Amino acid sequence: MRHAVIERNTKETQIRGSLSIDGTGRYQISTGIRFLDHMLELFTKHGAFDLDLTAHGDLDVDQHHTVEDTGIVLGELFAKALGDRRGINRCGYFVQPMDESLGVVAVDLGGRPALVFDHQVTVVHVGDLQTELLEDFFSGFTQHAGANLHAKLLYGRSNHHKIEAIFKCFGRAMRYACSTDERMKDLLPSTKGLL
Repeated sequence: MRHAVIERNTKETQIRGSLSIDGTGRYQISTGIRFLDHMLELFTKHGAFDLDLTAHGDLDVDQHHTVEDTGIVLGELFAKALGDRRGINRCGYFVQPMDESLGVVAVDLGGRPALVFDHQVTVVHVGDLQTELLEDFFSGFTQHAGANLHAKLLYGRSNHHKIEAIFKCFGRAMRYACSTDERMKDLLPSTKGLL
């Protein structure tokens, strides 16, 4: 089983995460930001990963450090659990409706970080989450997972549904990208011979 444990401690946040890529969608998540917890639960369930993640951050200052560092730890967990990435599909994408909203996410676990994020969220908060920090979360993830991630909300009305569509897409795109292909089991999915 592809598994990783990461502990990241700074003066701003203390985060511990455990990830099994070949899981069943089991989660235990607590970041102190309930809407972020909910989105990570959706990501885990739709990705069929197992994720335990606990974050304690300086929420009395702002949510920024906690949200960004949670993305960093999630990226580190995937990078460690994937190892040399031999045999994986490497790329994945998914289009996900969430009632009236429609999102798309494409991911490439090729080792190079890049983020394009177009969420069309029009409010400052959804639940207790500062929505501008979503980009910081995904930036932290891509930088530390070594991933290209393109996330776009095509249309929608409810800001909750817009974000939910993206996180469900994110989980399913990652599920496929992390999946292994029996024909490629001993090969790196790259013409460079290096990821």
